[in-house]
Amino acid sequence: MSERTAAVNVVSPSGPTGTTVDLPAEIFGAKVNVPLIHQVVVAQQAAARQGTHAAKNRGQVRGGGKKPYRQKGTGRARQGSIRAPQFAGGGTVHGPVPRSYEQRTPKKMKAAALRGALSDRAAHGRVHVVSSFTDDDAPRTRDAVSVLLAATGTTPSAAHLLVVTQADDTVTWKSLRNVPGVHLLDAGQLNTYDVLVSDHVVFTEAGLGQFLARSGFPGAAAPEGSEAATSAETEDAES
Repeated sequence: MSERTAAVNVVSPSGPTGTTVDLPAEIFGAKVNVPLIHQVVVAQQAAARQGTHAAKNRGQVRGGGKKPYRQKGTGRARQGSIRAPQFAGGGTVHGPVPRSYEQRTPKKMKAAALRGALSDRAAHGRVHVVSSFTDDDAPRTRDAVSVLLAATGTTPSAAHLLVVTQADDTVTWKSLRNVPGVHLLDAGQLNTYDVLVSDHVVFTEAGLGQFLARSGFPGAAAPEGSEAATSAETEDAES
C-alpha cells in the first residue's frame, strides 16, 4: 500500500458527508521543485503564444520604392522606404507551424511539476473534494456556489477557484460555467499553470477518481466507508 497524506473531508450539497478521501502522497505530498515548476509554466505560456504570426521583412511587402521624406534638413532620422520594418509594423507570414515549447517539454517533467503544484496546495489545506454540486440532476448556480463556500470557506468573488470534474458532468459545467472567479477544467486537462493561479482546487469525486486513474492510482479516490471503498478492500483481501 502506498503512503498517503491526511484525509480530505467530502462535502455534499447538504453539508459534510462524514466520509473522507485519502490523497496519494506520491501526487499530493511530493517535493515541491520550484525551478522545475517555473520551467514548465514558462514553457506552457510560450506554447500558448505559438502560431504562424511573424513580422514581415521589407522583401515580403509591396510598395515603398519612394523615400518618405528628403534625406537632410528635416531633423529626423534618414529613411529609405516606408516599408522598412519600423514603418511596416509586421504582418502575417504563413508557413509550417513550429513545434511548440510545451511539446518539447518531457512528459515526466510536466507530471513532476503538476505533482509539486498540487502538493503545495494540499500542504496549505487548499485541495477539496465534493460529492456533487446539486442534490439532483438539475443545474443550479446558487446551490453550486453554496457548496464551494462550504468546501473552501470562501466565495468565487473573493478567490480564484479551480473546479476539476469530468467532461460529461453537465450539471457541474452548467451550474458553474458563468460564475466569475471559477475556472472549470476536465480532469484530463489538469495542468500546473491552472493549479498555481488558483487559490483553491476543488475536485468532484468523479473528477478526482478520473485524475488518479490517469495517474496510475485506480480506485484511490473511493471515500472511506463507501460502497466503492468496501468493494476495493474486499478485492484486495481476496487477491
